Amino acid sequence: MNCKLYSTLQTVCLLGALTLSAQSDVTVRFSEPATHFTASAPLGNGRLGAMVFGNTNRERIVLNEISMWSGGVQDADSKAAAPYLPKIQQLLLQGKNIEAQQMLQQYFICQGPGSGSGNGANVKFGCYQTLGDLFIQWKDTVSATRNYQRQLKLDSAISTVSWEKNGVTYKEEVLVSAPQQVTVVRLVASKPGSLSFTTGLYRRERAAMSTSNGDVIMRGTLNGGNNDEGVKYAAVLKVLPKGGTKTTRNNQVTVNGADECLLMIGAHTDLNWPDVEKRGAEPLPATISDITKAATVAWPAMVKAHVKDYSSFFNRCQLSFTDNSNDAVKDLATIDRLQRLQTGEKDASLVSLYFNFGRYLLISSSRKGGMPANLQGLWAEEYQTPWNGDYHLDINVEMNYWPAEVTNLSDCHQPMFALAKQMSKFGKHTARTYYNADGWMAHVIYNPWGFTSPGEGADWGSALTGGAWVASHLWKHYQYTNDKQFLKEVYPVLKGAATFFKEILITEPSHQWLVTAPSNSPENSYVLPDGKVGSTCMGPTMDMQICRDLLGANLEAARILQTDKSWADSLKVVLSKLAPNQISPSTGGVQEWLVDYKEADPHHRHVSPLYGLYPYDEITPWDTPEMAAAAQTTLTRRGDGGTGWSRAWKVAFWARLGDGNHAYKMLKELWVPAAAGSEIRMSSGAGTYANLFCAHPPFQIDGNLGATAGIAEMLLQSHGKENIIRLLPALPDGEQFAAGHIKGLRAVNDFAVDFSWKNKTVAEVSILSGSGQPCKLVLPETAIVKDAAGVVVPHQYKNGVLRFNTKKGMRYKITV
Repeated sequence: MNCKLYSTLQTVCLLGALTLSAQSDVTVRFSEPATHFTASAPLGNGRLGAMVFGNTNRERIVLNEISMWSGGVQDADSKAAAPYLPKIQQLLLQGKNIEAQQMLQQYFICQGPGSGSGNGANVKFGCYQTLGDLFIQWKDTVSATRNYQRQLKLDSAISTVSWEKNGVTYKEEVLVSAPQQVTVVRLVASKPGSLSFTTGLYRRERAAMSTSNGDVIMRGTLNGGNNDEGVKYAAVLKVLPKGGTKTTRNNQVTVNGADECLLMIGAHTDLNWPDVEKRGAEPLPATISDITKAATVAWPAMVKAHVKDYSSFFNRCQLSFTDNSNDAVKDLATIDRLQRLQTGEKDASLVSLYFNFGRYLLISSSRKGGMPANLQGLWAEEYQTPWNGDYHLDINVEMNYWPAEVTNLSDCHQPMFALAKQMSKFGKHTARTYYNADGWMAHVIYNPWGFTSPGEGADWGSALTGGAWVASHLWKHYQYTNDKQFLKEVYPVLKGAATFFKEILITEPSHQWLVTAPSNSPENSYVLPDGKVGSTCMGPTMDMQICRDLLGANLEAARILQTDKSWADSLKVVLSKLAPNQISPSTGGVQEWLVDYKEADPHHRHVSPLYGLYPYDEITPWDTPEMAAAAQTTLTRRGDGGTGWSRAWKVAFWARLGDGNHAYKMLKELWVPAAAGSEIRMSSGAGTYANLFCAHPPFQIDGNLGATAGIAEMLLQSHGKENIIRLLPALPDGEQFAAGHIKGLRAVNDFAVDFSWKNKTVAEVSILSGSGQPCKLVLPETAIVKDAAGVVVPHQYKNGVLRFNTKKGMRYKITV
């Protein structure tokens, strides 16, 4: 046996030293085993994932590998579409929207089945799938279980389950190691010789099992669509007991009378991200290599390396409230805390727990060099995931990355940049085929195979700003980092996205504004004066906001890189002619369409016309107060319901409007306990599951990550024309939030910000300047700025804004 197993005492001491902050905001607790994966404990290293159910008779751990995608590369662009574009546009210009939509459906959708109506496992679009399951069948399933405890530690990324049977305490610890690239389960008992169980791998379909040298091997090939061979995968289970016996039979391993045991699972596929037109290396040799190397590492050393890697991300940003409710909740199951909150009890640390959990999920599902987090991050038990577990471009994948920059996880943003670069490659063909345009674009749905075609339904699949929204993340990263080398590298991607829009905009007749056509306001519908309901339109408000965001970013990027002056000058002309935001005469809200149509669903989950409020920043209370008031009217009309991710978006909206009480109300709406299940519902059942996963329903990770960004917006904002840093812009009134501390939030222009507050007022601020840019903060005139040596720094104070120059790498302390 190659693996050195250390004593339980040594390991317990090591794990005990890892606790970094109050238990109530770094621990997700459970009072019973999971019966559904939405009550399991999710773990991940950006590529491999695990969901621990914690059953003491037959344990189930769902296994994931982020590249387990069926389907394959295809050309779904319709060659017959382009001649119909001017006809569709002419119908829209004539106000014949329904006729335009009918023509769009007939001639301007994708070729073939598209996403398979969201069930694309066996068509070319494909879907994200589970790798399979690890089962641990304990020998003793009849004795009573006592003192059951289960928890997920967010400060160490380790799941722990403990229980007693017949006077013996059993413990299961699970981690997914990034340094070792394996999932590891450690089993130990308080009495030597007490571990007896059978374990093995399982997959319902497309799996062949075998054993080699005592290891269980699972191999298979996914459906590539059109009877093509798809992605190949391999997984290996190695069982390493200390003491007792180990036997292998029927592709399962049985351990009898062991003192402790490690189970290691490795997995790979041959999906060659992002260059998916080529296949990668055979997955089995790579998997065996990972397992072989990991088996030489002692458990304490593995834990130490794992925690060091993980905490290098997690510890960058920490939020805590000085609140006396922690003692009342520290031992409660998290689902009980959610229920308690709904009865009016206070629990400030639930805010910090959810904030920590969101960052935990992003760290665990998105790492540099890997694939982006999909609709479910990387956690799925299904063979047909809801909506294919794909990359929805009309908010969902973008929302996944909203917390990346502001919560100090900029390097976890990198897979999104790789997605944008890959998308730009495939999107050139779609831009030319449908719109006869240069540049690149993508519509609403995307997969690892480069699907940029319209969806199969004209009423939702022809929104054409999906690629542009993804591209905006490239600019957002530059705004937070001031990394000119990065900007230079991605500038061709930004320029390509802008080129497409510059070429396809048409002039609408009423005001001579430039608008997109055809398009949709994502997934929403309007009612025409004759009562007909439509979706196809020209110039929906969100399209125009995204155009301003994208073209404005290109304009700035060209200036910063000192290139393309004539191109930049041409963008200025286009920007001046884009259809502006409008206030609806009929509702007083921000008008969603170019024409003030009646809303088919005033409470629709997509609040698309407020893209300009968040994540973009052209609507602010200080620069555009009239439009900000209209945005508030829109939110009031939409209401506080909606899907899980919609409620998360509303947290950020209300924070941007400076209404902390309503932002917190939306958090509470998001945290309504949700019943476990897999049914897709649009108008009921939203909330939060027992493991804090967001319920759309079903589970979608975007709500978790969007709300995490929303909490950050409640504490710090740095958007707007001057990128002024505003601290506590939307702190709720509750006394439980009156005092606290936040470490490591990021502000635009490469500032890391720590600050504390008392009596709802900022007390002390520490700012690290990453690029030496001037710093601007809203603080009282009494504020004093000192550098690291304690020397007072000269500053100016005007209109409530403190301004001072900084030096790169210098930390500044501000007392108020």
